[in-house]
Amino acid sequence: MDIKFLKRSFFQRLLGISATSKPEIDDCWSYANGKLIIDLSKASELKTPGGAIRIEGNNLSKRVLVVYGEDGKYRAFHNRCTHLGHRRLDPVPGTDTVQCCSINKSTYDSGGKKIFGPMPHPIVRYPVEREQENLIISIREELK
Repeated sequence: MDIKFLKRSFFQRLLGISATSKPEIDDCWSYANGKLIIDLSKASELKTPGGAIRIEGNNLSKRVLVVYGEDGKYRAFHNRCTHLGHRRLDPVPGTDTVQCCSINKSTYDSGGKKIFGPMPHPIVRYPVEREQENLIISIREELK
């Protein structure tokens, strides 16, 4: 497999600055009882394949990266690289991979499996269901 890398400056990688933004409309998502619900009619970032948003804050206990894959499927990941520092992840345009925003460029496939870099473990992928204009993501606690 040929690995592609995000075009990021040395300083963006050194500082761990994510290329993926938070949602433009803050109230496009809600979280309760282990379910993250995203209203796709308000999440313009997820309207075209390759789009992504990072969800974090409020009462959500984990950072979540939501990607509308190049293959037309929605995916959700615990937005935390397993390498030292636990930096955020970004989708790599033109691929169905995600990559750590750090200098090491740790890269994972669409299932969360390691395909490049020094990270010791795969990333957690959360189940995603679509019900009309809502994505429902089940956030579970990882086993240690």
